Amino acid sequence: MALAPQTRPRTLGWEWYKLMKRGESQGRRRQAVLALNSKSCKAKCSYKYNNNNNNNKGKDRFGFGFVEKEWNRGSSIIDIIMAAHPLRHVDSMATMPSGAGKIPYLNAVILGEALASEENDLIYPSDDFSRQAHVPSPQKYLELYERSVKDPGGFWSDVASQFYWKHKWAADHVYSENVDVRKGPVQIEWFKGGITNICYNCLDRNVEAGLGDKIALHWEGNDLGNDASLTYSHLLHRVSQLANYLKDIGVRKGDAVIVYLPMLLELPITMLACARIGAVHSVVFAGFSAESLAQRIIDCKPKLVITCNAVKRGPKVIPLKDIVDAAFVQSSQTGVSIDTCLVYENALAMKREKTNWQDGRDIWWQDVIPNYSTKCEVEWVDAEDPLFLLYTSGSTGKPKGVLHTTGGYMVYTATTFKYAFDYKPSDIYWCTADCGWITGHSYVTYGPLLNGATCIVFEGAPNYPDSGRCWDIVDKYKVTIFYTAPTLYVTRYSRKSLRILGSVGEPINPSAWRWFYNVVGDSRCPISDTWWQTETGGFMITPLPGAWPQKPGSATFPFFGVQPVIVDEKGVEIEGECSGYLCVKGSWPGAFRTLYGDHERYETTYFKPFAGYYFTGDGCSRQAKLANLHKSMFRDKDGYHWLTGRVDDVINVSGHRIGTAEVESALVSHPKCAEAAVVGVEHEVKGQAIYAFVTLVEGESYSEELRNSLILAVRKQIGAFAAPDRIHWAPGLPKTRSGKIMRRILRKIASGQLGELGDTSTLADPNVVDQLIALSNC
Repeated sequence: MALAPQTRPRTLGWEWYKLMKRGESQGRRRQAVLALNSKSCKAKCSYKYNNNNNNNKGKDRFGFGFVEKEWNRGSSIIDIIMAAHPLRHVDSMATMPSGAGKIPYLNAVILGEALASEENDLIYPSDDFSRQAHVPSPQKYLELYERSVKDPGGFWSDVASQFYWKHKWAADHVYSENVDVRKGPVQIEWFKGGITNICYNCLDRNVEAGLGDKIALHWEGNDLGNDASLTYSHLLHRVSQLANYLKDIGVRKGDAVIVYLPMLLELPITMLACARIGAVHSVVFAGFSAESLAQRIIDCKPKLVITCNAVKRGPKVIPLKDIVDAAFVQSSQTGVSIDTCLVYENALAMKREKTNWQDGRDIWWQDVIPNYSTKCEVEWVDAEDPLFLLYTSGSTGKPKGVLHTTGGYMVYTATTFKYAFDYKPSDIYWCTADCGWITGHSYVTYGPLLNGATCIVFEGAPNYPDSGRCWDIVDKYKVTIFYTAPTLYVTRYSRKSLRILGSVGEPINPSAWRWFYNVVGDSRCPISDTWWQTETGGFMITPLPGAWPQKPGSATFPFFGVQPVIVDEKGVEIEGECSGYLCVKGSWPGAFRTLYGDHERYETTYFKPFAGYYFTGDGCSRQAKLANLHKSMFRDKDGYHWLTGRVDDVINVSGHRIGTAEVESALVSHPKCAEAAVVGVEHEVKGQAIYAFVTLVEGESYSEELRNSLILAVRKQIGAFAAPDRIHWAPGLPKTRSGKIMRRILRKIASGQLGELGDTSTLADPNVVDQLIALSNC
């Protein structure tokens, strides 16, 4: 997820490196002088280097006498760097770090002969930042982490006690688990017997604590000038009204409610209203097609569906109610009918007079909800009662209904939000994710509100009406914590309010990390480059701002209670520096409990590949041991975790996990498609792109019209976000004699790595490979 090549600013380190290389013929002693000019700053630096001298000193001729003075006093380079500037960036001279932007404070790289390589660059927190952080040092982190894994019951009991419980769990039964399929069914429970309600903890608890007049949600609409705000008291009133309506129409504890809404205030209101009465919400991203929505309706059989008549995405109006109507037709054909559809009139997108309507089933939100009381009694639930269902892509083609329960998810999500973003009560927080995905559940709705935060809900697109929209919003609301996909462009705007940045989705590559840090954060904001999944409920491996130096591209270290292990293909744990399959030992409070209606698939997918562990489906590399963090954190081998990507057939497109089987199924549904194979390829903006190899039925000819028709089929069945970026015509697919498609070969062809195809002798027809290569540009 890097910037497009033509927009990548060259880095200081690269310019400096070129100057050094030019001086190679001038002898061992070299001097490089670089002038940096930008709208925001100007800097000059000089560097003297003697490659035979192990005691090289930084000598400044342009006002940086501080470095030489401190060196002569006996200070270490690390001490000098950390004292001189906050969040120092040590730049690489090994390779050109694309998209990194200008690196300020060149004396940061005056490290004698031992310049850091790309993956080992370090960003150091300042003393002032660390002193105010929740976790101010590596030693404090290790103290908390070690307790969380040695005494998980005691550690998480202390954390959970900060929330309201109608009744506490048994002190000697904080959790129970079996994650080893060899010992019986997989089962995870946290705080069972504890009675609570997550909506109460998000709203009532904060109002009772005196935060009733504090803004809970700022809403920024698709079009400029459309905005609204709700205090915690007002949000509680709105939630209570909807909750009373749901109870009035017969929604009870444990009933499912499907929510197909865009990012209006009504979306988090609906989630909280369901939670208040113990109903199980299942939010479906309002970009999914009618077919996808129908599939989810059929699977969970909801009591009702809540939607709106239309939404504007940029200048385009999308009639969501028409999509819902089509889904109802499809679900009814399988015997699943919906009696009630609550429709919010989004008048900014479409007037109700233009909305298709079915009397007796469809009900306008505005006609009924305001009539209900603003007070609603809470339905107290057990910690292990279901909270929500969220469907995620699977490699078999059928989406998986991930089920999260109340107590453990509440405690874990709130805690990860607090520490990973170093949240303070004065912060203004914005996560750009949609509530149709897990990020919107954990870090738009529940995590922030459980901490009494003020957060922003954004309906629009980051590039509408222009590419500066996000920065307009940052400046407008004085956002201090910004959690987003770092693919947005910065051209103007101050962004001075920003304090911490977060990266949504998979950990970003070092180039994008550097751009995010230097350009977006002005080289002063730590980055929470997090790794986690829909299934984990919250962050699993993440930086804690202020606790330790960061490395661009690394998710760094595990969160409290998380025990990541790297195993080989036989499931044997690998110690020290290694690469392999990322698994997790034991359970944690935020872990999902099952796949709805399919516990066998839950076990088969996540716990059988490596018995005794939760298998993440990701690869990971690690340097040295966690225990060495406090001893060697400034050296090359210091225990940082590096995620290497998916090892199954799920593609991560802009944070959306899309099963290749789903896309293949949509393509094959086209009458002219005989067979399809989908792989993921790297994409500079989206992380991964969808690349489809398509074999047509006999007699059909390749054409641009047919290519567009195939893409439209995927858009219709799944959604626009799953549309293939490339259709590659395939007379045949590379298969083994047993019929298995060799996706490894397809990935190499899609990526243009034709010299790395490997052995093709096991293919039933090796000539297919040559045919595919010949059609690469067709």
